[in-house]
Amino acid sequence: MHPLELTLTKSSSPKYLQLAHALREAIKKGLLQPGEKLSSAREFAKVLKVNRHTVMNALAELVAEGWIVAHQRSGYRVNQALPITQSCTATPQPSVPVHQFEFTRPLPYQAARDISDYQYCFAGGLPDLTQFPYREFQRALVKSSQQSAFASFHYGEADGSKLLKQQVGEYLRRARGIQPVDDKQVMICNGSQEALFLIAKALLNPGDKVAVEALGYPPARAAFSECGANLVTIAQDSEGLCIADFERQLQLGGIKLVYLTPLHQYPTTLTLSIARRMRLYQLACDYNVIIIEDDYDHEFHYACQPLQPMAADDPARRVIYLSTFSKLMFAGARVGYIHGAREVITQLSGLKQIINHKNDIVMQQAVAFWMQTGGFERHLRRMTKLYQSRLMAIVNELQGYQKLGYPIEFRVPDGGMALWVNVHRSVIGLKAALEKQDVYLQTEDEFVAGSLGTVSYIRLGFAGQNEEKMRAGLAIIVEQLYAHN
Repeated sequence: MHPLELTLTKSSSPKYLQLAHALREAIKKGLLQPGEKLSSAREFAKVLKVNRHTVMNALAELVAEGWIVAHQRSGYRVNQALPITQSCTATPQPSVPVHQFEFTRPLPYQAARDISDYQYCFAGGLPDLTQFPYREFQRALVKSSQQSAFASFHYGEADGSKLLKQQVGEYLRRARGIQPVDDKQVMICNGSQEALFLIAKALLNPGDKVAVEALGYPPARAAFSECGANLVTIAQDSEGLCIADFERQLQLGGIKLVYLTPLHQYPTTLTLSIARRMRLYQLACDYNVIIIEDDYDHEFHYACQPLQPMAADDPARRVIYLSTFSKLMFAGARVGYIHGAREVITQLSGLKQIINHKNDIVMQQAVAFWMQTGGFERHLRRMTKLYQSRLMAIVNELQGYQKLGYPIEFRVPDGGMALWVNVHRSVIGLKAALEKQDVYLQTEDEFVAGSLGTVSYIRLGFAGQNEEKMRAGLAIIVEQLYAHN
């Protein structure tokens, strides 16, 4: 193909870029050889029926990129230094083999369907986004964009906005009984998952042992495993983590961290008693174990005031506490936080600088302004009331099925956004079957660490959809469970 045979299309791309692209491809394919002289700009313009300035702009683009060289009085030539030896129309040469990447730890990414796309969604930690005060929060975003110091838009503050850290610190003192000395004990992160990964990366060496509950949060286990940890499964009973089994595993040696969700255990929703918390803390001190306390939905507690976090009574400074605003706001905000000893926060901040210089500063400042003006806690009070009514609604619905003779068994949780329900049927394959009917829920087998035994529990989130959808979706679940078994 001679360059004068090039054709331009009626695309939205400017004609000079189309011409530059066509010439670039001709050079790459060897249709124009290194050192070969190009037709004049006048000839290109005449044949392609374009303005000469269009051609000159295309040639200037290629000169800037290094594909062609301009020679005074002799026009343009293909760059002699390009490693192109022949035309693609000549005898084919052996192709360059496609590189096969080798990964240290293959991590298959499964693009799942967005849970918000389901007609009936029983996701356990999904807030009702239709109830979020978007206009109120928009004002905080506008204020953040207008009033944030320009300096905060640059690099720096890897540990988070100073204003947001101050607001989080005040909130922890007031609402959770945690007493950070100053904002050097608080770090803002991109949600709890980043917090877990940073903690694992900072504290674990390959081969270290991490104690996790037999039923627990899979992304936490993934973060620990990815950092080379060996997971030690701790048994659970009707009151939560089994202290006797934890002590037995400690006696075997090597446990460095224990990860737990003591307020609303994930996924069973059980609250770990004061007695067990105290004994667990004593054991952690005796065996030099660090406690990772994930308090993912502390805000939503209905039966009474929630128990204070373990981090609120931590004289030995061995609790690293993390939480998130995703359950009150929305997951896309990516605002979580860590509270811990100063040296821990310093190390985590150093790691974050390597991974991600800083979080979205506009979002951080907006959340800080929202908290400062009381909007955060007003919304919290509204949603606590709403979610409590939805909890009672789903409890009443399940009790109705019990009266009809369905073998459904559950305990009403003290708080949280989900119920843990024993349906006395195998739940293997239930999730996939319900997805075909536009229903999303999670089943016990998703949470098991270690060998899979009998699995008969489902986790029913009640916060993210209205009561009408809850009833309709629950009817489909019951039908699938008992009409097909």
